[in-house]
Amino acid sequence: MATNLEAFTDYLQKEKKYSPHTVRAYVDDVVEFQQYNFSNFQQEDLVEVQYVQIRSWLVFLVESGLSTVSVNRKVASLKAFYKFLLKIKQIEVSPLLKHRALKISKKVQIPFSEKELEQVLENIQQEVGFEAVRDRLLIELLYSTGIRRSELIHLKLNAVDFSGSVVKVFGKRNKERVIPVLAIVLKQMCLYLKEREGLDKVEDEEYFFLTKKGLKLSESFVYRLINSYFSKVSEKVKRSPHMLRHTFATHLLNNGADLNSVKELLGHSSLASTQVYTHNSLMELKKVYVGAHPRGNDDSKV
Repeated sequence: MATNLEAFTDYLQKEKKYSPHTVRAYVDDVVEFQQYNFSNFQQEDLVEVQYVQIRSWLVFLVESGLSTVSVNRKVASLKAFYKFLLKIKQIEVSPLLKHRALKISKKVQIPFSEKELEQVLENIQQEVGFEAVRDRLLIELLYSTGIRRSELIHLKLNAVDFSGSVVKVFGKRNKERVIPVLAIVLKQMCLYLKEREGLDKVEDEEYFFLTKKGLKLSESFVYRLINSYFSKVSEKVKRSPHMLRHTFATHLLNNGADLNSVKELLGHSSLASTQVYTHNSLMELKKVYVGAHPRGNDDSKV
C-alpha cells in the first residue's frame, strides 16, 4: 500500500499534471518538514501533526536565514499536502487552517529612465541587418505597449492589425486584450517584416518575432537580449523584460494617465496589481511639487 507521500506525488503528477520540477519541489519541501518533525518531535506520521510543530519549523527556517518568499513557498507545499490528505479523508482539519503567510516587504523597483531608453535605441539604430531591426522593435514594443515577455514571444503574425493600429495578445489564463500601437512602432514593424522575408529558413512562420534561424524566441533569449542592451547604459540591478513593462506603466502615470487605463493596458484583473506602480509616480509628483512650489526649496522658511 502506498504511503501518503507516495500518493501525494502520484496526485501531483497524474491529477494536477504538474511538471516534474514542480512535483519535486513540493515533495522535497514536505520531506524536509517530515525530517525536521522527526528530529525535533520524534514524530514521523504527518497525519498527527499540530500547527505548533509547523510553526516551530517556520521559526527555524527564518532563523536559518531563509527569505520570507522561500518560507512562504515551503508553506504552500505543506498546505497542498494537507489539502490532499483532506481530499482522501486522512484528516478532518488541516493544521494550517488558520496560518497566515509571512508578510513580504515590497522593494521599490526603479524603472528605466527615458534617457536610458533613448541611449539603447540609438545604439541599436547604428547597427544594420535583421537582428538589429528585430531587437529595436522588440524593445520598442515592450516599452510602448507594456506587454509581458510571454505575450511578446507568443505574438502571432495575424495578431497585428496595421489598419486599426492595434495588436491582440493573450495574457494570463488566456485572457485576450487589444492594445493600441504607436505609429512609429507600426512603421518599425513593417521594416522588420521586410527584413524577415530575407531569412533563409523560417520554421515557426506563424509567430511574429523570430531568431535569425527562423525559430520562435525563447524566454531566456528575450531576457538575455534586454539585459545585454541595458547593461551598457544602466547600472540598475534589474535589467529584465519585466522592467520595460514596469517602465511603461510608471512613465504613463508620471505623464498623467489614469490608473484604470493603465490597468486595462497591462491586462490586470484588479486595480491592486496596478497600484504597485503608483509609488514611483508619487515620487515623481513630489519632485515636481517641491521644485515648482515657491517654498519648496527654501529651508529657512520651515
